[in-house]
Amino acid sequence: MAKVVNSWNDFDPLKHVIVGRADNCCIAPSEPASKAKVPLDSPMRGMTGPRPLDTVEKANAQLDNLVKILEKHGVKVDRPEPIQWNQAVVTPHFMTGSMFGCMPPRDVLLTIGSDIICAPMSFRSRFFEYLAYSKNLRTYFDQDPDFRWFFAPRPELGDASYDMHYYDGDITEDVLLERTAKLEMVTTEHEILFDAADVLRLGKDLFIQHGLTTNRKAMEWIRRMYPDFRIHAVNFPGDPYPIHIDATFVPLRPGLILNNPHRKLPADQRKIFEANGWEIVEAAMPAHKEPPALCYSSVWLSMNCLVLDHKTVLVEASEVHQLEQMDKLGMNVIPVPFRDAYPFGGGLHCATADVYREGKCEDYFPKQVADPTLVEFGKMRNG
Repeated sequence: MAKVVNSWNDFDPLKHVIVGRADNCCIAPSEPASKAKVPLDSPMRGMTGPRPLDTVEKANAQLDNLVKILEKHGVKVDRPEPIQWNQAVVTPHFMTGSMFGCMPPRDVLLTIGSDIICAPMSFRSRFFEYLAYSKNLRTYFDQDPDFRWFFAPRPELGDASYDMHYYDGDITEDVLLERTAKLEMVTTEHEILFDAADVLRLGKDLFIQHGLTTNRKAMEWIRRMYPDFRIHAVNFPGDPYPIHIDATFVPLRPGLILNNPHRKLPADQRKIFEANGWEIVEAAMPAHKEPPALCYSSVWLSMNCLVLDHKTVLVEASEVHQLEQMDKLGMNVIPVPFRDAYPFGGGLHCATADVYREGKCEDYFPKQVADPTLVEFGKMRNG
């Protein structure tokens, strides 16, 4: 039986991946967690229901084209099985009017070596999203004797999981910026909550963004599951809606990372990168001033790229500044039209989940420095 699942980072040669689908995708109802993802001035605030069929068709055309490009470069591609997302979710702890979709598998599935973890996401509308990938994971389990498939603790997502008064009063983006800089999020520490897309995998070190979708208790759970790994809690002041690290802090190859210039990694958190000779480069400015219609995400999906190997990267075709920067950084750049897919869950990285990359678990940070986040984990364990 062959080894099917293996991935320790986002830049070793990619050989097997899951690419999402836009079928049946919904604009999910407003809820305590997803409310935080919609900017205050967005026309999407309050919208819900199935997405227009013509937009679904356009998104699927670009997703299918991504599949063809990947296969042309020798990457095996699997797809999820969409279900009817326009169904209510009812549990003993909550109910919500519909689900979301399965375009962004990166949010749901966290691959660490031979393991794939189904994340305990904080959006009520995404409670059953893992079901779209069950057939894929069953196949890997049957084919690979080393593959471990498991779920993080399933969350309740009741009112205790959120600060239900987070949006009370006169809320502006300045207020939100102040709160997120203080690490005051809409999600509480009641239970373990994280999206897989908040975990940056760099071999023995996992850098996890503390934001609106991932809490500290999740980091402690991952630390206990992987005691031989070093867990780093990172945050990026300057983002009023800190959701997912892959449009903020993007590794291209060992020693090189792109950082969103509007969401810079704080100085004390940069020390471990500096001590080990990593270069942190400010990403090029987006080519667009606004996201596409009916899109939650920011214009910084421009830097949400998919690295195929240490020299090859897929970048959205209209993001001319990012294409140029990648070229100057020594990457072979493959432009991929993808803006029609953005509204369904994000960019090229979001729309994929690693199954197999060549390589093993490396230690990219042999020179350790004082890390206050690890000390804070110690405080958490001691109550």
